[in-house]
Amino acid sequence: MQTDLTAFVPNVHFEQIPIKNLVSNQDYQRNLSLKHVQKAAANFNLYQINPVKVSRRDGINYVFNGQHTIEIVALVSGSRETPVWCMVYEDLEYAEEAEIFANQMKYNKPLLPYEIFMANIEAGSDEQILIKDLVESFDLELSSSGAPGTICAISTLEEIFEKQGYEMLSRILGLIIATWEGAPMSLSSNILKGVSRFLAAYGDEVRDEAFKEKLSQISIKELTRTAKDRRAGSLGYAEALVLAYNNRKSNGVIKMEKLYAKKKKATEKEEETA
Repeated sequence: MQTDLTAFVPNVHFEQIPIKNLVSNQDYQRNLSLKHVQKAAANFNLYQINPVKVSRRDGINYVFNGQHTIEIVALVSGSRETPVWCMVYEDLEYAEEAEIFANQMKYNKPLLPYEIFMANIEAGSDEQILIKDLVESFDLELSSSGAPGTICAISTLEEIFEKQGYEMLSRILGLIIATWEGAPMSLSSNILKGVSRFLAAYGDEVRDEAFKEKLSQISIKELTRTAKDRRAGSLGYAEALVLAYNNRKSNGVIKMEKLYAKKKKATEKEEETA
């Protein structure tokens, strides 16, 4: 008995439909993120557009997958007359649309940061190539697991590179490696972010030789314990670094308050524009 292979092909057809003729305000959908739309529009790539999934009920084209896509295209093109490719279902009920929307990503395996990074390497991305070459210049490798001699905090490396630049990332890696000599967890995301925040606040006030001398006397385990006792996230690690750099004195050569200066300025700016 032969299997009907068409049973595995959805009953759809493809159409180019102007954005103005698409409706995407169903109750089961998430709220539209304008921040996401603006960010994607600023980095628009025609080859990254996926077909919009549409349920045609009573002559109306209801979008049940792709509401952000159509808003991104509308913003970039400057017109809601712009057509997008749509995968049109003619036989769905409202409840079926909601069920498909709720479970569409349930069995999809998301790409790991390492996999995305290496794909960008293959694509010839300057940013990822620079980061990879920098890491390897310290006799380390990038990895998806925390094996000795590797860094798996890929997203953190990219974030530091984007926000603070190549030279700062190089300084951070150099300090960590020289200070803790590859100790377990010394190249974790928390340590990288903590040192990044520390150096962003104090810059040239921090003498690299003094950092290595003072911080090498404290294990990563002790530093982590101090950080968690103070507060969550990278700020806790930055505070722990300040205490260690000051030889555990709250009033040392660098002032703890400078860690919060940037945050304070951002708050003041928000208040001025409110």
